[in-house]
Amino acid sequence: MSTTDAQKLAIVDALYAATGVGNFDLAETMLTDDFLVEEAAGLPMAGTYRGKGALRELFIKVMGMVDVTGLDRKVTCVGGDCVIVLVDFMFADASLKRAEVAEVFRFRGDKVCEIRPFYFEPGVLTAAVAAKRAKG
Repeated sequence: MSTTDAQKLAIVDALYAATGVGNFDLAETMLTDDFLVEEAAGLPMAGTYRGKGALRELFIKVMGMVDVTGLDRKVTCVGGDCVIVLVDFMFADASLKRAEVAEVFRFRGDKVCEIRPFYFEPGVLTAAVAAKRAKG
């Protein structure tokens, strides 16, 4: 079955909503069994996360490292088997710059099979990790 662009956008919106409130059981219904998310080398959470539980695992790891207080979705584009979201991560420490990220959601049918985040300035995330560590 082919998933329309509108359906893909709705799934990405629902995935952000579910993960935003910690409803990973719901989020996992939107992922393929072989789901993949890969964080680039050099990032504090670098690594490959696989399977339906990958987002839960990654969120627990990241939220333990940084104090993200919100997301500011700027632009969403859809084409082919991908949805790309430009989003800023906002941190509890107001002195920190926002982390600008492009998240690429790749689809297989009506499920997300991969998320690949690209950080504009990876050092911003590293600074947020250091700020949280300094607070204790």
